[in-house]
Amino acid sequence: MSAPAAHPGAGPPRHTPLEDAQGIAFGAALCALGLLFLREAGLTTGQAAGMALVASYASGVGFGPLFIAISLPFYAFALWRVGWRFTLKSLAAVALFSAMVEVAPPFLTVAPTNAFLAAAIGGLLAGAGLLALFRHGASLGGVGVVAVWLQDATGFRAGWTQMTVDAAVFAAALAVMPWRAVAASLLGAAILNLVIGVNHRRDRYVAL
Repeated sequence: MSAPAAHPGAGPPRHTPLEDAQGIAFGAALCALGLLFLREAGLTTGQAAGMALVASYASGVGFGPLFIAISLPFYAFALWRVGWRFTLKSLAAVALFSAMVEVAPPFLTVAPTNAFLAAAIGGLLAGAGLLALFRHGASLGGVGVVAVWLQDATGFRAGWTQMTVDAAVFAAALAVMPWRAVAASLLGAAILNLVIGVNHRRDRYVAL
């Protein structure tokens, strides 16, 4: 039986709650696995996850609690500017991601022997995970919400805001990590951003 024709002017179909739940769980799991590759190789990444990793290396506090603490102000901002649906989905993704990173080590051994390979794998996994989250109306990176708002409010490009934050994260990383680890981390961040830049196209995939 052929599918019914779409009504002219009808918007894209929304994902069902079950589809959103599995998509967010899948995305959070991939991001957590990617971060485990980075953490076990002594690497970092950009945005809020990078802030939490660098703070974890410097303080010895677990990544999960730090990531949640850093993320909460961004999602308070998201609730104000974007709405409750995105904010609740994103909070669920953050909670799942943080819990998986903290709970996984006793059950899953990740022991990369090459920092640059670990960075590449971590970037690919996290990029795929973020794509899944984006396509189900969620996110892990609250910096992006602020960046888009700042662009709308002042004209300052969102990409420049995110690059500025990433530059600050990697500069801070140099204080607590060897420069080769920071260089490998930059490779991972570049791969992650390439995955998102090539594949996150609203003109090709618009269902939320």
